[in-house]
Amino acid sequence: MAKIKTKDALHDVVQQELGPMPSDIHVAPRGRRIDYKRLIFLVLGLLLFAAVFFSPSWNDAIDPQGKHFILTREGKAAIALFLLAATWWVFEVVPIGITSITIGVMQALFLIRPAQNAFTDFMDPSVWFIIGSIVIGMAFSRTGLTKRMAYKMLLMVGERTSMIYLGAFVMTALLTHIMAHTAVAAAIYPLLLAIYGLYEEDELKPTRFGKGLFIGMAFVAGAGSIVTLLGAARGAVALGFFRDITGREVSFFELSYYMFPIGWVMVFLLWGYILLVYKPEKKRIPHLQERVHALNERLGKITQKEILTIVIVFVAILVMSLRSFVPALGAINKSAVILVTTILFFIFNILNIDDLESIPWNIILLFGGAMSIGFCLWQTGAASWLAIQWLGILQNASWPIFVLGIALFVMIMTNLIMNVAAIAISMPVALVIAPYIGVAPEVVLFASLVTAGMPFLLLVGAAPNAIAYESKQFSTGQFFLAGVPASILLMLVLAFFVVVVWPIMGMPILVK
Repeated sequence: MAKIKTKDALHDVVQQELGPMPSDIHVAPRGRRIDYKRLIFLVLGLLLFAAVFFSPSWNDAIDPQGKHFILTREGKAAIALFLLAATWWVFEVVPIGITSITIGVMQALFLIRPAQNAFTDFMDPSVWFIIGSIVIGMAFSRTGLTKRMAYKMLLMVGERTSMIYLGAFVMTALLTHIMAHTAVAAAIYPLLLAIYGLYEEDELKPTRFGKGLFIGMAFVAGAGSIVTLLGAARGAVALGFFRDITGREVSFFELSYYMFPIGWVMVFLLWGYILLVYKPEKKRIPHLQERVHALNERLGKITQKEILTIVIVFVAILVMSLRSFVPALGAINKSAVILVTTILFFIFNILNIDDLESIPWNIILLFGGAMSIGFCLWQTGAASWLAIQWLGILQNASWPIFVLGIALFVMIMTNLIMNVAAIAISMPVALVIAPYIGVAPEVVLFASLVTAGMPFLLLVGAAPNAIAYESKQFSTGQFFLAGVPASILLMLVLAFFVVVVWPIMGMPILVK
């Protein structure tokens, strides 16, 4: 017998000499190899944190009025922590939920914020809203509503995979006009799983079609959500700042008038982009119409549980929608409203304990961490310092560069922290600088809202991104790489609207 140099070689020789091992003999598994790529990015995140945290004090940021914004020790530490979290999130060196827990732990250990604040953010009302949205999706799936909706859509769009993409994206975008994009993504997600099950028998096997279906859903959910105030809370927050600073009210319908064309242009361009980058392995799914027709017939008539689920969700959507128009309802938190649906699903036995235990807590932790780092950047003053530094560079720029520069900053910050926070830190400063350059405040408002609604780079940028990730069709790194060209496309489309389309539509661009 040849000289044996390694354990793996021993394993192979034993197999060759003795043949298959008896069931009562245990052969130790081969040792795991070190994942150097994972180790490199794990250490890189820690080094970035250390480099910024232990660096000397950074210079103050100075706004156009001469006010100084000091970057405190805590603010610098918040930036350091974000660099660590972003590195670990993008390269998935540990589960994304564990990275989020690290965010809370590091704040407490390095005295960036009190532990009470750092960990309480994980149970912020916005996180509960995401939980409620996910449970709605589970209810749709459990009752069979998602299959019913999927089959109806497939019967309409046919067997071509390109049209299946389009049908799924248009349905997603339309729903975001009347309900929060988080709830839409949660409801559409199981529908897409049902569609993917007809394309690929192994539903967990990643394919180009699977990547395109779920990444595309996340992208168009953002594009559709900018069209009305009902798609996300960011619109109402931005209009509030705009009213307080300029004294002018922007109505629900005025916002939709300017946002509808750019929102839907992005929906169709994203469809073309996804079709190009994630061209499906199959041009069509053979005999899909016959299979879907048979499956649809097998579902039978709509059940009482399905009807009850629709009624519960519709009433919740109606109440949340009326909050924008009825002052008495405005005081009711939307998270409380959507969680009523969760309670009712269990009261009426639409869901059970097994469904409660199957909630994807990895995704919930992801958003808890996103809220924690977002509040950390905001409350320590780091976000304001970054905003002043960036916008200070733009104060002597030409008006198109100024407007697009603000929009770019909002887009970057929206991928890092809550879009509401990104609007809150950038809008007041931008509206103060705008008159000095002769830019009308309206174009600053709408350009910022466009990019705030479409964070295409990181999962923490928007709930639909994280919900799509649950499909296991793509990694966080693949999502980031797909988002870079999509973000460039967004900025090019926005530039065209700012310079050409919106002026034609009557939007004020320059101060007369």
